[in-house]
Amino acid sequence: MSENSHVPHVSQPHNRLLAVSAALCGLAAVALGTFGAHGLQRVASLDLLPTWQTSVRYHMFHVLAALIAGFCGSGIVARRWAVFAGWLFVAGILFFSGSLYLLVLAPQGWLMMTAPVGGVLFLLGWASLTWALISNK
Repeated sequence: MSENSHVPHVSQPHNRLLAVSAALCGLAAVALGTFGAHGLQRVASLDLLPTWQTSVRYHMFHVLAALIAGFCGSGIVARRWAVFAGWLFVAGILFFSGSLYLLVLAPQGWLMMTAPVGGVLFLLGWASLTWALISNK
């Protein structure tokens, strides 16, 4: 019996780049959440704090979804759908949360049009992950 035999086996993500990207997004979510709690009031109006908090919350939820998606799927097709879902979550973070962060820091009307794109990407990600989980191919 080897020295590490007591360590449970953790499978590798189906897409290492997705896992690394999701981890970096997680790092950003924590940093931006901390900034929102401790420094945002110096550069933005306090009435925009709920928008920042919404952005951080959706950001972190979808980081976790992207990480989970990277490990889902029992067959080749299912794994591809799961990885696709993970990338949709990452893109949704960029469009949805990214636009809200920018809207708080540098209010521009056009930014309001990019948040719904991110929301659609989140929905497509969840639909793709659902398909990956029910697919056995």
